[in-house]
Amino acid sequence: MKKDKQHIHWYPGHIAKAERQLKEQLKLIDVVIEVLDARIPLSSTYKDIKKLLGDKPRFLLLNKSDLVKAEEIRQWIEYLQQVTSCKVLLSDSKNSFNFNKIIDTAIQLAEPKIQAQMSKGLLRRPARVMVCGMPNVGKSSIINRLTRSSKTKTGAKAGVTRQQQWVRINPKLELLDTPGIIPTRQDDQEAAFKLAMVNSVSENAYSAEFVAQELLGILDKKYQSELRTYYSIDEKPSLKNIALSRNWIKSAASPDIERTSKYILKAFRDGDIGKFILDTLEEN
Repeated sequence: MKKDKQHIHWYPGHIAKAERQLKEQLKLIDVVIEVLDARIPLSSTYKDIKKLLGDKPRFLLLNKSDLVKAEEIRQWIEYLQQVTSCKVLLSDSKNSFNFNKIIDTAIQLAEPKIQAQMSKGLLRRPARVMVCGMPNVGKSSIINRLTRSSKTKTGAKAGVTRQQQWVRINPKLELLDTPGIIPTRQDDQEAAFKLAMVNSVSENAYSAEFVAQELLGILDKKYQSELRTYYSIDEKPSLKNIALSRNWIKSAASPDIERTSKYILKAFRDGDIGKFILDTLEEN
């Protein structure tokens, strides 16, 4: 990926603000559910997550797993569990996942802290859990799915804004109904472009044309047959030859590159081209 051609920029103040907000939330919770995008299991992680979370127990939820191949994601589960020492579970873009397994894992990870508090004479209380992750990895939809069966809000906790409520999932678990936003950084441009490819970066921060072309390069390297079959081309794919193959033409018979770029990104994000993981295990 040629970083000298394009650079993704974000307003620098949002990183510090997001980190402050997340640290305030972390003071109140026992367990973190870190949501990753299964299409970019590495690029959607936060390199300083341990520094950010401290000693808070966490487990990983690979979301949008229906958009990747089952055999590939199994390899990533093994890898992530090995390098993070965290349990890894799956969910998908339709939020069809093992509800009970997520709940049970959160309660289990919180139990040592609950026991420590009880040893000091405090009464047992429900485990307090927060869902966090990069922008647009599906945090809010996961919260909605987890809280769908329970509308019991237990009110605000000290130190958190009034808009943030706790929902009693069951007698042993409370969930913060506001997602924790882990801020994206711009020091790793390869990861930044992959975040843009899966729509985790504001469209104002990048050129759709450049990101779409970079996406084609990754897919042609890793999934050449599927990509070229989908677009009915035999040569190395480009925005121009895809536009021409689809007859997306502007005035003067020139290919409509802007339209083509947006359609390529949308087709990838919707899983229409195929089920792909952009990150590569061999690189790590």
